[in-house]
Amino acid sequence: MKKLLALFVLVGCFYACSKDDIAEPSETNPELDLAIPFGFPELNAFVKDNRPTQYGVALGEMLFNEKRFSGNNTISCASCHNPANAFADGKKQAVGIYERVGMRNTPPVQNLAFMKVFNWDGNMVQLEKQPLVPIITHEEMNSSILEVIGKIQEDMAYKDLFRKAFGDAAITPERIYKSIAQYEYTLISANSKYDKVKRGEGVHFTELEERGFQLFQLKCGSCHSGELFTDQSFRNVGFPMNPSTEEAGRARVTGLATDYMRFRVPSLRNAEYTAPYGSFGQFATLKEVLDYFDKGVLAADNLDPLLKANANRIPLNEQEKSAIIAFIKTLSDPSFIQ
Repeated sequence: MKKLLALFVLVGCFYACSKDDIAEPSETNPELDLAIPFGFPELNAFVKDNRPTQYGVALGEMLFNEKRFSGNNTISCASCHNPANAFADGKKQAVGIYERVGMRNTPPVQNLAFMKVFNWDGNMVQLEKQPLVPIITHEEMNSSILEVIGKIQEDMAYKDLFRKAFGDAAITPERIYKSIAQYEYTLISANSKYDKVKRGEGVHFTELEERGFQLFQLKCGSCHSGELFTDQSFRNVGFPMNPSTEEAGRARVTGLATDYMRFRVPSLRNAEYTAPYGSFGQFATLKEVLDYFDKGVLAADNLDPLLKANANRIPLNEQEKSAIIAFIKTLSDPSFIQ
């Protein structure tokens, strides 16, 4: 415990004492255009203080793929956030160092520049503070930021990129976190069939997809709303319970009984690529999710009012399920995973 407290004191010191890390983009390190796609919400409040730059993003991508972040040099951010899976991993629960299994399903990394909170329980509101969590977590990387810096500080490729991104070669925790966030801010997915239809690019829904779109708005659109296909709220929708005694959903953050087993509504963009579904991968397919809603969800005092008002279910026949899934697949963005 003392070792962990000391670590957080050190990290806090780095955050408090690193004013020199704040560098304005220069002509030799130009700021990248972070255009807001059609219909998307505004950028989150922290992006303006850490706008992506040419070398900041290049450095962030290199760090994102750096296996020396883990204690035994086997796990990088990309190990769990695979581009081919829309930066998810295709596993029920995240698997980290020494094949240790985490408590939750790995969320995709997409459109984070427009999100208000991060992770299933919303325990992070600033993306720049997120990387420390997997680095120090026993089931993920089982390391420390100081150990990471010790491993890469003599690497000439890193020295060169830190110099280009920040003006000198100093490698600090804040610069690592800011670079990774810059890279993640550029991971914008907005070129699916749905987007092309909305933009009027000569692409049209099939009859089944159009039927699915109408049903989706009626049956699913209250929670999966807007162009991110999430209202970013926290809801208990009565999914099967995680057997881990450590799980409490949003209540792990707030301590409120009313938040027990509430989770952030996930975006459905690229859902075709991000199976399995649910906070710990309860469902292998989209069909399984819809079947579960149709049959009836687990009752709870804080079950979402929309479900309570409808006898704890979303009634769907087989044709309706097929149509909704056809529409959800129009949210797939092949150019993003490539």
